[in-house]
Amino acid sequence: MPFEADLAHALDRTTDSLAPDLTSLTDGAVARGRRRRRRRTAGLVAGAGACAAVAVAGLVIPGALAGSRAGGSDMETVALAMPRSAISGTQMIKALESTFPGGKFSRVTGQSNNPSDPSAGYVAMAGLVVDDGHGAAGVGVSAVRLKLPLPEADGDGLSCEREQTPPRAEGDTCTMSELPSSAAVPGGALVMSERTAAEQPAGPGTAHRWTVTVTLKSTGAQLQMVQWNSLGGGDGASTPKPTRPAPPLSEQQAVKVLTGAAWAPILGAVA
Repeated sequence: MPFEADLAHALDRTTDSLAPDLTSLTDGAVARGRRRRRRRTAGLVAGAGACAAVAVAGLVIPGALAGSRAGGSDMETVALAMPRSAISGTQMIKALESTFPGGKFSRVTGQSNNPSDPSAGYVAMAGLVVDDGHGAAGVGVSAVRLKLPLPEADGDGLSCEREQTPPRAEGDTCTMSELPSSAAVPGGALVMSERTAAEQPAGPGTAHRWTVTVTLKSTGAQLQMVQWNSLGGGDGASTPKPTRPAPPLSEQQAVKVLTGAAWAPILGAVA
């Protein structure tokens, strides 16, 4: 999905609670919330602050209100289930920081979910700007639980084959793969990997966003990591220019991290 349409969809999904201080992230990079869960926040409780956070992160925010859809979008809201346990924003931040040992962090923010109150948050997320010595990059991770059974051909982070209007832009990519069942991913997992240019046509100075979504087939627990090769966020030409040629983690590294020890407690709490 082109960036502009993706962003518009995410902004329409601001239906999970965000902390008020997220407003300060207008020029930074937060982290995932999602609509294609994918991506993809706050019953509009945070108002402009929520929209700013989503725009900054470029995350895809899942709709907490079933059946809602963005104007001009063909994407239906994936059905979400409340997480099993509460996950705090601090937990999300610590897990995200541990993903980049030795990195220098700025613009750090986190959001909790609230299983005891369905109106107050399905999405736990954290975002920051990390400098790992190869240039600063906006990075975020969000955690949600999808209702079972998972859709076979559509849904957030579950298929690249969904019809899109307008169609995926030239140069943007989406691939699907699967992980076998293991202790880390009981029942196996679906993995969607996407690369999206911030503006079209993309040129040498265009920032890109890399999204890796891991969904456990047995529980519907889903983690999504969004990485930029810039500070992240913005829309089209307003997106910060690239600070590095590639994201901090490759697709394989991102999958390994999301199914590793640092994120295991988060996956367990969501599921």
